[in-house]
Amino acid sequence: MANILVVDDEMGIRELLSEILSDEGHAIQLAENAQQAREARAQGAPDLVLLDIWMPDTDGVTLLKEWQRDGLLTMPVIMMSGHATIDTAVEATRIGALNFLEKPIALQKLLKAVQAGLTRAQETVRAPALAPRPAIAQPEEAPSVPGGISFAAPNPVAGITVRGGATVAGDNHSFSLSFDLPLREARDAFERMYFEHHLGREGGSMTRVAEKTGLERTHLYRKLKQLGVEPGKLAKKNA
Repeated sequence: MANILVVDDEMGIRELLSEILSDEGHAIQLAENAQQAREARAQGAPDLVLLDIWMPDTDGVTLLKEWQRDGLLTMPVIMMSGHATIDTAVEATRIGALNFLEKPIALQKLLKAVQAGLTRAQETVRAPALAPRPAIAQPEEAPSVPGGISFAAPNPVAGITVRGGATVAGDNHSFSLSFDLPLREARDAFERMYFEHHLGREGGSMTRVAEKTGLERTHLYRKLKQLGVEPGKLAKKNA
């Protein structure tokens, strides 16, 4: 699941893109103008931005220039417009936009462009391959992983054991996860463990798991199907 910021002054387009991308399992943040987009970016970089060119306060190309100038263009940006010229698209690409989509946007083109953008983002995250790995902690220690994520020390009874010596806390579960996996595979593996953990704790109740995880039931069903998690089997296993 990726965090995607959609910036467009047309409510119908915002809602349509939000619905399509939410169905793909992504978390969507909406902005109807450049100022709201600035505020959203100030809260942290999304994984991807879909940015309209023609907006009433500040156009998308100008906003793109601002982010590039201020060192905030750290995420892939896909420009959108129904009226832009080829020169405008070329300029946006020169500034740093990853792609350009012409409205009305075809579904397959949208999904293909989004997937390409997220792949680029993952490659950027994996780029510093020579960064040192965190030291393996002794049982009484809790190693800190760059980025502020802390892992509990290994526990023989509970926890998700991550090869490399770290452990993610859990209840009566033991899983293994390799840091050597590609980012997307590692994320899917962790999400699978996460949902299996909550389904086990809640006896397979989709309603309670939806409340625990903060997801709509329909989104939860799609996510579990995508990950290959079967709530019925987990409920029987933990009965």
